[in-house]
Formats: sequence, structure tokens, C-alpha cells
Amino acid sequence: MTLGLLCPGQGAQAVGMGGAAVRRSAPAREIFERASETLGFDLLDLCSRGPAERLVRTDVCQPAILATSAAALAVAEEEGRVRWPEVGVALGLSLGEYTALYAAAVLSLEDAISLVRLRGEAMQQASDAAPSGMVSILGAERADAEAICEAAAAEGGVCVVANLNAPGQVVVSGDVAALERAERIAAERGFRRAVRLEVAGAFHSPLMEPARARLEAAIAARTFAPARVPVISNVDATPTRDPATLRRNLVRQLTSPVLFEASLRRAVGDGVTGFLELGPGRVLAGLAKKIDRRIPVESCEGGGT
Repeated sequence: MTLGLLCPGQGAQAVGMGGAAVRRSAPAREIFERASETLGFDLLDLCSRGPAERLVRTDVCQPAILATSAAALAVAEEEGRVRWPEVGVALGLSLGEYTALYAAAVLSLEDAISLVRLRGEAMQQASDAAPSGMVSILGAERADAEAICEAAAAEGGVCVVANLNAPGQVVVSGDVAALERAERIAAERGFRRAVRLEVAGAFHSPLMEPARARLEAAIAARTFAPARVPVISNVDATPTRDPATLRRNLVRQLTSPVLFEASLRRAVGDGVTGFLELGPGRVLAGLAKKIDRRIPVESCEGGGT
């Protein structure tokens, strides 16, 4: 079996996450201790007890999900569920790409945690500057969503495709007025389920451009090592071990669509025969099932399934 590691993104957070990992594993507890020292607050306590309204904040949930996923990896390694000679690739959804880079030994835990916290802060500031959001148009394919976005933006504003997650599950980003038009247009065209996501703003869109320079400078200041397994980048669905390419792609990811479906299909095409989802929830397992029901996906939150 050739294993692929799947790393979830923002939205997977839940109060109580990480608890199973630290109860079973000393290395998992050490992950949270190192993450807490980097952040300057007790991350495990926040993940374990909340409050939920703090955990959901962009600048908090991003390092929290990464640490929980890293702890899950530590448990999976201890339990023999991850044997590195059998791992063929690592990939993540948006924030999860940073976790994949940590898993592939491109970034240290401390650098990964500090980068996603800064990323979350920069994204939150960009969102505050331009009220915006994201909408999942269920049943739509890429061409449908692009046509809806074009019509919604014709009256001004920003509305673009942001996530291509699975067949019939496309997410668009934009300013509030343009998103409201997109929701109306989607309904008029027969797409009756347009779900507004609980996120701070229009991620993976031009509205994140104000965050780009700050993130690019922070990424440039970190050490990126060659990946021990290929990492499939969100922006081009292409695997690479090259540190310079991985660095560039993280910057591009901020304002570019996330090609998760194409990334998963690339991994399968390259010989991955099963996946392990690291971290809270089963979001990516659900997406994988929609992409190809034949793909086996296990989930590991860290000490449990």
C-alpha cells in the first residue's frame, strides 16, 4: 500500500480536539507544549475546553488545527499507522498545506505554527478591511460557478471561484454585495443550496491581496528544507519536493483557488492506494468519498478514529 496523508483546513476545529492524542501519547503532548510556547498561551487548554467563540477565530483556529494534526501524526507514527517508506505524498486543504509541509519535514513545528498564526492574523485584517465571505454552491461544477461569479461581479465588486473541493462542491469568495447576488443568481439557475460559510472573509480571492506582502515576508524568513515525500500544492495540484517551489506556492495560495479535487486525483494517479486524514473531523474523508468512492480513507484525530 502507498499511503497519502491528508491534512484538514479551517472549519474542522471543534472544542475537545487533541484530547485523545495527548492522553495516549507523550510525543503528542510535547507537540502541544511546543506550540503553546511558540504562541504564548496554553493551546491544549483552549482546544480542550474552548470557549468555542475564541477557537473559531482565524488567528487561533489555524494554529490549533495544525497542532492537533501534528499530534495526530505523532500518534499515527507511534501506532505504526504511518511508516514513512510507505508514504507517497502529503497534501492539505488550504491551511492544511502548512500541516503537510510540517509532516514532510519541510517546516519545523515552530515555524509552521508561527506562520499559520501570522497568516490567520493577516487574513483577518484583510477581511476586516473589506466585509466579505464565502459561499458553497452545492451541485455546481467549475463552469457553473465561474458563470455565476461573472454575472454576480458584472455590477461591480469581487466574486471568484475559491475552492474546487469535489464534484458538485464548489466554493466562491467575494464581497458581501457580490455574494448576495451570486446566491440569488445560483437559485435562479437551479442551484437551490447555496450555503454561506462561517469564515471571516473571502479567502483565496483578490480580497486577500493586502495580506500577501506580510505573509510573503514571513515565509521568506523561514527555512524550507527539501520535502521527504512530495507535497501536492493547492494552487497547481502538482507534487514537488523543491523548497523554493513550495515557498512560492504558499504565497500564491492566499489569492488563488484551492484545487483539492485535482490534487487528490493526482495523488491517486501517481499510485496512492489509501489515505490517512490527520486531525479533527472527517471533512476530507467526506470529500474523498465524493471524488472517488473506491479510495479508502481512514481518519486519525490522534489516539482515536
